[in-house]
Amino acid sequence: MSQTNSVKGWNIALWGGQLVLAVFYGMAGFMKLSQTIEALVASGMSYAGDYPELLTRFIGTMEILGAIGIILPAATRIMPRLTPLAALGFAAIQVLAMGLHTMRGEYGILPFNAVLLALSLFVLWGRTRKAPIAPR
Repeated sequence: MSQTNSVKGWNIALWGGQLVLAVFYGMAGFMKLSQTIEALVASGMSYAGDYPELLTRFIGTMEILGAIGIILPAATRIMPRLTPLAALGFAAIQVLAMGLHTMRGEYGILPFNAVLLALSLFVLWGRTRKAPIAPR
């Protein structure tokens, strides 16, 4: 495989990962900002009822901003260095979420958290090392 095809393959895989992260975190953030705490608890986010509402709304805001940041800077090539930073933010969210779920004894969700963490780290690594996007 030539160097150009290799970079193209990495770009396709990374854009796919970025899209998955943007959709997931965009939806999760929208839910945390638009639904009542009671509705979030009923939908399976049991932690939302045990912590201050402001924390849940803050997490939702960060998820929405991250969903924008994982796509928009790379797509427009305006400040594309923000894309790996969004991936780093998603990785941090998952590390904290895994700690929270472990403390609460919610072990069933940990594999899903691990997948999101791995995908976030893949995008972080790929957009900094394998296929960075040059600014305009």
